[in-house]
Amino acid sequence: MFKPQQNCPIKFLEVIMKILSRSFYQEDTVIMAKKLLGKKIVRTINGRRLVGIISETEAYTSDDPASHCFIGLTQRNQSMFGPVGHAYVYISYGIHFCFNIVARSQEHQAGGVLIRAVIPVEGLDIIINNRLLNNKNLNKSDIKNLCNGPAKVTQAFLINKDHDSLDLTNSNPEFFIADQSDEYVISDNLIEVTPRIGISVAKDKLWRFKLKDNFNI
Repeated sequence: MFKPQQNCPIKFLEVIMKILSRSFYQEDTVIMAKKLLGKKIVRTINGRRLVGIISETEAYTSDDPASHCFIGLTQRNQSMFGPVGHAYVYISYGIHFCFNIVARSQEHQAGGVLIRAVIPVEGLDIIINNRLLNNKNLNKSDIKNLCNGPAKVTQAFLINKDHDSLDLTNSNPEFFIADQSDEYVISDNLIEVTPRIGISVAKDKLWRFKLKDNFNI
């Protein structure tokens, strides 16, 4: 059974975690960005498990000028053209890693969902240490802010270029995406939909999805 870190004040429903299947990711990228909300990133590092709930995402498709895959296949973006359910990890501004999950329908050659934010629910002490923060008593708001940015997510969960193209659908206990089932989705009334941020083109697309502040874990 899944249990949150004992010193974590967030109340979390215990569930048996199921690795999401490859077929789950064979979906329109924009729809998938929304469906990934509430799913769990699971990492095992030195025998300790880290778990975080995906709380913010953005969609990027092959016909989207803001997407890395818009220019076609390159050495950098080749994972976006590969099998769905794999990781796409790139370096931003030369220093920060950003973690994406490859997802697309058959109509698109490439596509991915950027994981912008995660709410930690297990392994909080390690996540704090990975973020290079002083361990302290954290309230619910503090915990949500631990991984409220793409670079914070990868730093907290030790995700880097070595994980680029990693298959997230196999039974590798070190890194996978999970939930109660493929069918579980967050209710629309708990999701905020906005334009994407940090881009210079296609700013009008409402392809950023975020759990509202009243989402209760």
